[in-house]
Amino acid sequence: MKENLILVNYKVESEAYQALSELKRDTSNANYTLSQAAIVKKENGTLNIMDGFVNGGTTGDDTWKGSLIGSLVGILGGPLGVLLGGSMGMLIGGAVDANDMAENASLLEKAGDSILDGETAIILLAQEEYETALTAKLNNFDVSITRFDAAEVAAEVEHAREIEKQMAKEAREKMRAERTEEFRETVSKKSEELKNWFSHFGKKE
Repeated sequence: MKENLILVNYKVESEAYQALSELKRDTSNANYTLSQAAIVKKENGTLNIMDGFVNGGTTGDDTWKGSLIGSLVGILGGPLGVLLGGSMGMLIGGAVDANDMAENASLLEKAGDSILDGETAIILLAQEEYETALTAKLNNFDVSITRFDAAEVAAEVEHAREIEKQMAKEAREKMRAERTEEFRETVSKKSEELKNWFSHFGKKE
């Protein structure tokens, strides 16, 4: 059995919802087991979860927070995703030879490149005995399907979260340093203003 994270791009949004409904009715059989599935849509450059399920149950926003797909979407829509865009996978996964880039692109990089603004996709976390069974079900519609090693993606997401924490820490430190410098400049300016104020009174003999 192989654990895969599967990205399914749809040309027609309504077909993604129809496919999700069909997947909910058959989350586990001899060929595959679905742990998580989410419809995602990119709107104004941000990837959002529109619908989905975890372990066969309909979920709300709180449920997605601790899931692999929820974490992945959070990274893609967060400051790191915005800052790095399609090159994020290379940063997180390490240096990739240019000749092998298309072959080795991570889901982070692939998702950033393949889901365009206004487009819809399904992301699945599945354990598969035979890929052909789930592929056949997904191919009921006009789709493109890309599989990634779920363990590698999970490791990339964890690494990305650490990078985001470091970025946030550096941003806070920079802001504190700027505030400190600004405060010193303000003190100096106020000192000059006070000296000028008192200079108008002059000294009495």
